[in-house]
Amino acid sequence: MSDLLKNIDARTKLAGTNKLEILMFTLGLDKRTGREETYGINVFKVREVMRIPPITRAPDMPESVEGMVSLRGALVPVIDLAKYAGIETDDKADIMIVTEYNGHTQGFLVKAVDNILRLDWAAMRVPPAMLVAQMGGLVTAITELKDGRLVMMMDVEKVLSETGRFDTDEMIFKSVKPLGKDRTVFYADDSSVARHQIQRTLDAMGVKSIAAINGRQAWLELSKMADYADASHTSMKDMLQVILTDVEMPEMDGYMLTRKIKSDKRFAGIPVLMHSSLSSSSNQQLGKAVGVDEYVPKFEPQKLAQTLTRLLA
Repeated sequence: MSDLLKNIDARTKLAGTNKLEILMFTLGLDKRTGREETYGINVFKVREVMRIPPITRAPDMPESVEGMVSLRGALVPVIDLAKYAGIETDDKADIMIVTEYNGHTQGFLVKAVDNILRLDWAAMRVPPAMLVAQMGGLVTAITELKDGRLVMMMDVEKVLSETGRFDTDEMIFKSVKPLGKDRTVFYADDSSVARHQIQRTLDAMGVKSIAAINGRQAWLELSKMADYADASHTSMKDMLQVILTDVEMPEMDGYMLTRKIKSDKRFAGIPVLMHSSLSSSSNQQLGKAVGVDEYVPKFEPQKLAQTLTRLLA
C-alpha cells in the first residue's frame, strides 16, 4: 500500500501551481445516516499507508486515542478518526495512515483508503457555515468527484490539538513579550485552531491583525487594501508590516498567494512569513522558491512571536 506514495518527492513540483494531491479514505458506514462518506488528507502529510500493527493501549488517554505502536523503533500515537469524528459504525478500521508534520508522527485509523486525487485548490470549496458549526471546524474544504461524491478535507491540526493537547499551556502565551510598537499583521489560515493560536500570539504581542480564512479571500482583501493605498497615496508598508500565510488552503494555497504578492510591486518591502505544519526542509525550500521570506512551524507560538518581533521591529 505504500506504493501509493512512491512518487511523493516528484509531487513537490506542484508547489506554486495551486494544485495538490489528496489521499482519499473512508471511516465506515455511519449508522445514524446510513451513509459512508469520503474524506481526504494532503499527500504531503502522509508518510506511509499500512495495515494496522499491534497497538499498545495506554491509560488516561482521550477516548479517540487507541494507544501507541512502534514503527522502526519510534513510538507513535494512534488516533481512531471515526471515534474522533463521532461516527457510529460497526465497521472495523483496517488501515493506518501514518502522517508526519510539524515534527510529530502519528497514525490515523481508517476503514479503507481509496486512491490519490490530483486537483486544483480552486476546486476545493469552503464548507457551508452550517457544516462548520455542526462539526466544530473539523472539515476545512470540500470537493466534488465526477461520480457525484463529496470529499471532505479533515483539519488534522484540530485533531492533534485536541488529542495531543498542544495548545493548552497558558504560560506559553503569557511568556510572549509585548512588542510596544504600532504594527499590523495580515494572516491567512483555513484552520480554526491555527487562527486561534495566531490571534492569541498577536494579542499577547499587542499587535493589530487582519484575518482571512483562505488564500483567495486573503488575496481579495489584500488587493482591496492595495487599491485603497493607491487611491489615498499611501504606502502599503504603512498599512501592514507582515503577511503571514498557511500553505494548505481551499481555493488558493499559500504558495500561489505568495507568488501573487511577490509579483505585485505594491507589496514591495512587506515580508511574507509562511506558517505551516508542513515543516520538512523540502517544503521550506518550495516556499522560498515562490518568494517566502521566512518560515515558522505551527504550534510553536514562542517561535512565531520571536520571528514576528524581529520582522516587525
